[in-house]
Amino acid sequence: MVGEEHKRVLDPEHDAAALKALTHPLRIRLLGLLRQDGPATASELAVRTGETSASTSYHLRVLAKYAFVAEAEHRDRRERRWRAVHLVTSWSNKAMDAAPQSRAFVSFARRRQIEHLEASLVRHEADVAAGRLGQEWLEPSDITDLLLRLTPESLTELRQVLDRKVEELTTRDAGDPRAAQVVFLIAGLPLAPYDPLDPDASVPVSADEDAS
Repeated sequence: MVGEEHKRVLDPEHDAAALKALTHPLRIRLLGLLRQDGPATASELAVRTGETSASTSYHLRVLAKYAFVAEAEHRDRRERRWRAVHLVTSWSNKAMDAAPQSRAFVSFARRRQIEHLEASLVRHEADVAAGRLGQEWLEPSDITDLLLRLTPESLTELRQVLDRKVEELTTRDAGDPRAAQVVFLIAGLPLAPYDPLDPDASVPVSADEDAS
C-alpha cells in the first residue's frame, strides 16, 4: 500500500479543474510513464508515445500546473526533466458519484487502467520471450478472473486485507535486489442480477478461474 505522502486524493468539488486536466489521454499516459519508469524529458517521452516534443512539453506543463508532475533534477542545463509528484491518484467513489463530470472521470480512469493492463501484458510477454525475465517469474505471473458472491462489507474487508498485505510485502522486499516492478491491478465491480426482460440489462459475463 502506498503511504499517504505518496498519494494524491482528488476532491471533485475542489479539484474540478485538475480532474478535467487528467481526462486527456496523453496526459494520463505521460503521468503513468513518469510513475512507472521515473523522470524523463519531453523529448524522451515524445519518442515513447509517438508524439512531438512540443506536444509532450505542453501537456507536461498542464500536469505541472495542477501539481501532478514537477521538475526533476537535471543532468545538465540543456534539458528539462520531469517527475511524477505522487505514485497514486485516488478519490472517494461516493464523492465522485455526486456529479456527472466526476462520474465520467472515474469511468475514463478505469478504462485507462484496463488499457494499462493490456499494454503491461504485451510488455510482460515480450520480456519473457526475450529472456529479460528469469524463469522464476513464470509460475507466479498470472491474471485471475473470478466471480464472487460478497456483501458490501465483505468486499470492503477484502480490499483492506489486500492493502495490508501489499504494504507488508513491498516493505519486506524493498531492499531485495531480486525484486522487480510488478503491475498489480485489483477490480471489485458488483453486478446487478441479470434480467432477460430488461432491454437495458447488460449481457451476462462468464469467468474462468485460473488454477495455477
